[in-house]
Amino acid sequence: MSFKDILDSLKDIDPESFGEIDWNNMGSWPVAGKILFAFVISLIVMICWYFFLTSDVVAQRDAAVQQEEQLRQDFETKAFRVANLDAYKKQLAEIEESFGTLLRQLPRDTEVPGLLEDITNAALGAGLTIQEIKLQPEVETEFYTELPIAIEVKGTYHDMGGFVSGVANLSRIVTLHDFTISGSGKGSLGDKLDLKIIAKTYRYNDSAGKDAKKAKKGGNK
Repeated sequence: MSFKDILDSLKDIDPESFGEIDWNNMGSWPVAGKILFAFVISLIVMICWYFFLTSDVVAQRDAAVQQEEQLRQDFETKAFRVANLDAYKKQLAEIEESFGTLLRQLPRDTEVPGLLEDITNAALGAGLTIQEIKLQPEVETEFYTELPIAIEVKGTYHDMGGFVSGVANLSRIVTLHDFTISGSGKGSLGDKLDLKIIAKTYRYNDSAGKDAKKAKKGGNK
């Protein structure tokens, strides 16, 4: 029987005759019926095969594709770092040199009186009247020690601006915090006002620096 004959026989099947099918004697079915039944069974088998077997394989393939993409990105990132390793080393050396320059600006214990003198000169040079300059308790951190200095001066807004500018231009690192301005004047620029401010300078923590160097050497071994 040719393929055309099979198609013609399928067209001749009457849907109303499905209720009269003898399931106990499939051998008596016409060829078209057998072919249609085999097609339906094959379709069911393929659907079951996909959902019970092929779908797991597809999911594993998708997971493998995602993992491959992640590994590819990791490889590209690491390859870029390796290619730029010399530039990173050079940048690190520049950072260490800059850090060393900053550390040299931090006063030692014996230099604190000189710093107080510099702050005093900055205040007097700006035309301020010094009421008090007093060291506060030190504050320890991991790599450095804060040295707060409480300052009370009297002068005009213009004088105070000159003082702040003078402190900013000191050779040592000094930061200004928590200022308050008060006075009984009418608020004009020429009124004498009271300024309270905290100046902080910093001393390098030698023990922490040595520990960091030891840790760095240990990590390079």
